Amino acid sequence: MPISIAEEVLDQIESHWEGQLRPRLHGLTDDELAWTPIHSDPRTTIEWRIRHVTEGLAETNATYFDGPPVGELPRPGSASDALDRLDEAYAGWVSGVRGLGDLGLSEAQGSRSPAAFAQAPVARVMLFTSVEVIHHGAEICLLRDLYVRR
Repeated sequence: MPISIAEEVLDQIESHWEGQLRPRLHGLTDDELAWTPIHSDPRTTIEWRIRHVTEGLAETNATYFDGPPVGELPRPGSASDALDRLDEAYAGWVSGVRGLGDLGLSEAQGSRSPAAFAQAPVARVMLFTSVEVIHHGAEICLLRDLYVRR
């Protein structure tokens, strides 16, 4: 039985999202979202990281799945708002990858990517996006742990 590249790409992110990241975001408070552990640098906040992941997913959705154009997202009004935006961007990404299937993932990125990646398969950018979600998701979880122990 042939291996489905689309299912492998989806399994990588879905297993992390459903088994680790999303459950760890349950109960996120507005105070946690805005908490800055060091030197008032906004890049050290949970809010910045959630927005970064949301923007990355939304940008991929716009570029590859006909999602709406994305600029820098405004700061969320609350933790609930931030998580709603994240969930929406994630759902669009998963749906888009499913829609591409193996054939779409094996196509060259072409003009949608910088020239150096034009001949690389679309699967490469989807895997990169997945790695970004896992990487920054782990940072979000660490910041939540530090917030509790501050």
